[in-house]
Amino acid sequence: MRGSKISLLFFLILIGCSLNVQASGGKKNYVSSLGDTIQDFSLQNIDGNYLSLKSYPEAKGFIIVFTCNHCPFAKLYSERFNVMAEKYGALNVPLLAINPMDTVVYEEESFIGMQEKAKASSFSFPYLQDNLQTVAKDFNADHTPHAFVIWKENNQWIIKYTGAIDDNGAESDKVKNSYVANAVDELLVGKKVQEPETRSIGCAVFYRK
Repeated sequence: MRGSKISLLFFLILIGCSLNVQASGGKKNYVSSLGDTIQDFSLQNIDGNYLSLKSYPEAKGFIIVFTCNHCPFAKLYSERFNVMAEKYGALNVPLLAINPMDTVVYEEESFIGMQEKAKASSFSFPYLQDNLQTVAKDFNADHTPHAFVIWKENNQWIIKYTGAIDDNGAESDKVKNSYVANAVDELLVGKKVQEPETRSIGCAVFYRK
């Protein structure tokens, strides 16, 4: 019975997200993919300070997650974000969450709303506002949540993974494939990422024209 209720909830979440996808007809396709170089950026964190990749001089790589306040699918991952941030931050692979949502279309995505979301979910990592959507365009982020792993090579930041966080948004205890964690673990020991690209599922990012 519990499993059927969770499945129904997950189905309803996907319906809600699909409606969001349809609403994003103005989205433009931006070219960015595996192996592309990501330029540094400076975005405001919920504490009012601005952060960039250079703010972490010891970083080997980053987990970059495009997420938001209102998306039902993104909400399922709050605790998992905290776990990844704690584990990999200690290994010099910080997690940065970035909100690329249009605050005109979604009032709940305001800076104050982000602060409230971070407090309610006990975020242990930076939550940055990409209000001009320039960073999301550079990454070609198309859903929330959409995860990327970037790695430092020859003083450049290279996309090594793009896609979903794992293979079970509805039930974290039944995850069989932790895509982001696997990618970081492989990169930390000098291995090639075995599954560098998956399909992210969630609410579409509405890009202003």
